[in-house]
Amino acid sequence: MATEPLQLDLSKYPKLTREQAGHVRHFWNISTSLDGEWPHMGTQEPDQAFLDAYRYQLATMAYGAGIAHYHRLPAMRSLFKPLLHGLIRKMIRREVWSYWYLTSQSGNRLDPGLDKLRAPWADPVVKENIMYGGHLLLMTSLYAMLFDDDEFEKEGSLTFEWDPLFWGMGLESFSYNNATLQQAILKEMERGGWVGVCCEPNLVFVVCNQFPIIAMRYNDVRHGTNIVEGVLDKYWNAIQSKQMIAPDGLFVDWLFLKQGNTKHASGIGFTAWANAFMNTWNSKFTRSTYDKQAKGFITNIDGKIELHHPRIGATIRHLVATENADPNSAQTLQRARDEYLQDPSIGFKYMQPHFGYVIKWLSELGKVAELEALLKYADNYFSPTWEKGGLYYPRHDQVTNERGEWRFVDPFTGNAAIGYARLNVEDGQKKMWERPWTRGSLAERPWVDGLDYSQGVDCLRGWWADEEQAMVITLRSWDRAEHTLDFRVEGLFRGRWRVYQDGSFVSERRLSDRGSVDVSVTVRSDQEVDIVVLRLM
Repeated sequence: MATEPLQLDLSKYPKLTREQAGHVRHFWNISTSLDGEWPHMGTQEPDQAFLDAYRYQLATMAYGAGIAHYHRLPAMRSLFKPLLHGLIRKMIRREVWSYWYLTSQSGNRLDPGLDKLRAPWADPVVKENIMYGGHLLLMTSLYAMLFDDDEFEKEGSLTFEWDPLFWGMGLESFSYNNATLQQAILKEMERGGWVGVCCEPNLVFVVCNQFPIIAMRYNDVRHGTNIVEGVLDKYWNAIQSKQMIAPDGLFVDWLFLKQGNTKHASGIGFTAWANAFMNTWNSKFTRSTYDKQAKGFITNIDGKIELHHPRIGATIRHLVATENADPNSAQTLQRARDEYLQDPSIGFKYMQPHFGYVIKWLSELGKVAELEALLKYADNYFSPTWEKGGLYYPRHDQVTNERGEWRFVDPFTGNAAIGYARLNVEDGQKKMWERPWTRGSLAERPWVDGLDYSQGVDCLRGWWADEEQAMVITLRSWDRAEHTLDFRVEGLFRGRWRVYQDGSFVSERRLSDRGSVDVSVTVRSDQEVDIVVLRLM
């Protein structure tokens, strides 16, 4: 049998960097942590009500994993399916959604003029709570799209059990699936005049409604429907008529639904986060407004790109508007910092994930210079930490240093958002919106089965090269140990297939119909192993 070396240029197929692989493994470590443990996920607000809560971290990890699979390791189905499944399973644990029983009662912060609390309810998705239900809908829709799996489309597959130990009248169970969850959200959108579903009682945010909209698109493609088009027509008209886009280009923080008035943006955060996902269906808007929105919050002074505290950014914008100041001058920045440093404590007692929101936005719009600068900033100042092969940035509650430079790291940013941004590609969400995987496309393309993140290796490459008729895989041990792995390349076409390891011939198999080729490989400490399964043309 011929044993000539492989003639294939593997450099055409990008590899994950060490950092990118570390982020995905951190997602895996979180998804497989013991139930009831939430490593490195502790939040500022004790009742899971604020923006760094478990639900936001888990959802962003799921979106980051989905981005990594779709754009960077598309053949590695068996790696990402259990990862996404584990994050969804964590998402429906009671610790994640039980905050809603108290929040459902509302309050005069949310509904000015309210004179008594409403009767509470425990069902976390039946109405209003899009900040949980919208993310869960996208997580389960993404799962179905990426893996052609109907698990969360089955009756009762999303069931919430409310049974506190020492109070209540016994078990309450709320049963949904992907379809009935979407129906509940659509009912709420219609009830609110299509401006969006409330996150908390009476408050509608632009950003939180982007996630269910993307989910509806995936479900339309999967089921041959066209629900999202009609939703978008009504939704875009509604948010404009309600003046949820301010003259300064920023989305308002929120709309008081009953009163009809809005709260002006307190910074760039919600606008950045919304645009990172609105780019799917409204790219012309998100790209045309970037410069206007970023002004003052992101500066480029003599090639030094920085993100600033929202108050500093707002002061720069004020100086530009009232004095025609240069937003990218050292003098303007220093004036804004001096004003902030007179009393840094002014503002809400919790700090939103400002840094995480912005880098997700930059990654989606392909703002390479800005994104690379902020990722480098995180590596220099946010104490990047490796644990069990995973990379994260630990929580740090000091917001700025004595010079007014950003230092705050919340768990949403450190566990999820930096990883998401580093794994994303330009128009990453938009490309998935435009070309979601379908049953047909998944059935036609070979994939790898039998590998997962529990086996002690990271996958740096996982590409099906259609033109060359080759599966290209690169593996590396993360724990400095030796691992022997057996896996399969599935869905291969009829013909002769050769297996190569590090360019050398290993074995050959002839398939008389579509089938699989088995691969056995030993991955040694600190060494990358390239595996190619090639069809002889």
